[in-house]
Amino acid sequence: MKRRDLFRMGGLAALGAAGAACGSSGGTGAAGSTQLQFMYWGSTFEKSAIEKMLKAFEQSKPGTTVKPLFTPDEYDVKLNSLIAGGRTPDLGYVPMSMSFRLAEQGNLVNLFPYLDKYPQLAGYLPDAYLWYGQDRLHGVSTANEIELLWYSKTAIAEAGISPPPAEAASAWSWDQLVDNAYKLTVDQNGRHPDESGFDPGQVRQFGVSVSITYAAAWYGFLRGNGADFADEAGRKCLLDTPEAIEVFQNLQDLIYKHRVAPGPGQLAATGDDVPGTNILLKTKRVAMVVDGHWALLDMNESKVDYGIGVLPKYAEPFTTSQVAGASSVFAGSKHVEEAVELFAFHIDPRYVDLYKQGLWMPQEKKYYEDQAAIDSWTRNDAHPPEFRTAVVDYGRDHGVPDLRNRVKNLSAISSDVLTPALQELESGKRPAAEILKAATPKITGMLQGWQHTQEP
Repeated sequence: MKRRDLFRMGGLAALGAAGAACGSSGGTGAAGSTQLQFMYWGSTFEKSAIEKMLKAFEQSKPGTTVKPLFTPDEYDVKLNSLIAGGRTPDLGYVPMSMSFRLAEQGNLVNLFPYLDKYPQLAGYLPDAYLWYGQDRLHGVSTANEIELLWYSKTAIAEAGISPPPAEAASAWSWDQLVDNAYKLTVDQNGRHPDESGFDPGQVRQFGVSVSITYAAAWYGFLRGNGADFADEAGRKCLLDTPEAIEVFQNLQDLIYKHRVAPGPGQLAATGDDVPGTNILLKTKRVAMVVDGHWALLDMNESKVDYGIGVLPKYAEPFTTSQVAGASSVFAGSKHVEEAVELFAFHIDPRYVDLYKQGLWMPQEKKYYEDQAAIDSWTRNDAHPPEFRTAVVDYGRDHGVPDLRNRVKNLSAISSDVLTPALQELESGKRPAAEILKAATPKITGMLQGWQHTQEP
């Protein structure tokens, strides 16, 4: 599965009742030894880094071994099956919305009592914590991923325009994004969308690509325009407000009015399989793409001539943050203390290469505030010069947490109402106002409030 698909997962129907926690398949091998199981998804790069981290943990804990359970496909289905069969791992990744359900069913360890024992866990960014009640903490977002504006330096240079700004204070307005996207969009004859004879069916390079159906891509725009998904109580949907409608109409207009962005199927080589952002930029199929920070690893591995900019802004410059799955300890573990120790270890930049390699952003606040700590994960060839302002400062000062971390019942809302509405919007068959005004009351009827929040 692609990383975006995994982040989109919201905990599908379980393969059977997953009630109270069942016994873990982890256990004890030789006398005096402890064996843990760590379940996770990811690319081949992530797989190698996780295995290296687990070996380091074993070396730091003589007598403890960790079995990696790498699960790149159908992760939620397989995890549900393990839970139903009483064969849960000791710890690992959990799709975000599913994690709240599992916690409420008693399948995940409450980590709140361990914050004092592991001080680094108590020093995380506030939005990293996943609370399911007062003093009830079932995990954290594995990494603090944010949405960014990636661009091809070659395409920008050929168009003769300035690169997207790398500082929030200088972020493009939406109109500036559109204007520059016109200059970056060319058909097979070299014509731009505002030129006579432009052929929208034969576009060689699109100016920009922004997903309409992927909430993390547009939630920062929504918040920046003074709108939100729901009211303060989380009980009334606000997607039919003028501010929200403006954001979604602008996204639709990129495709059908301005013709600077690809519509459904226009980037897919076969079926719905759209190439990754690294491929789109390297082949100059698209000049600018809104995508998550995690694309950095593939950019570097593919040797793309890329740059990073902040997202265009409305009234305020915001980006979606904490766009990640959850990390949790399963209540069925026979070795909860050791599992919690590995939990704290597995997202510590001192032991995991994924931060320096560019896949993950840290969760501890010191990695955004202390210069030495910032340098420890960003001062290397994997991070371009603009990374400090475009990512570290931007994420720290302008991030708003992903909806999947905050909205109760979002999985059902998305599958039943939100995603079909966004797909219709993406098709261009009706304007945003008509679609959102029809969908909003249905969403309101399904809302159950925001997830619990508190200071660690």
